[in-house]
Amino acid sequence: MTPGALVLDSEGLSRAVAEDPLVMARIDHAKTHGARVVISTLTLIEAMNPQQPQPRWDFVVSRLNVEEVTRQLTHRAMALLRAAGLHGHKYAIDAVVAATAMAQPGPVRLLTSDVDDMAKLCDKRIMLIPV
Repeated sequence: MTPGALVLDSEGLSRAVAEDPLVMARIDHAKTHGARVVISTLTLIEAMNPQQPQPRWDFVVSRLNVEEVTRQLTHRAMALLRAAGLHGHKYAIDAVVAATAMAQPGPVRLLTSDVDDMAKLCDKRIMLIPV
């Protein structure tokens, strides 16, 4: 069995930068067990906060696997939106995060502040963990 992945949405990343003990414990546990800790390039943009100390931001991001938004991933995200009946104007970044999570080898955990919307986008293979 593969160690899988832990995927962070923007709130998960923001809390990691803020040194939230529960989020940091999840990241450390994942890394200790060989799981990849993953974010989307769009998550970097969504979580960007000029109030956060840049050295801390850089340190946290350096420990993560940053996944590019490729054309293939874009089409997967669009298919998720279509299947869920959701509009990209409101749910585009969530769809990309969901597609990024679903592209990871399992088991996959997704730390998210938006469990309800992610449940509409992710398949049952993705374990949603509220933050």
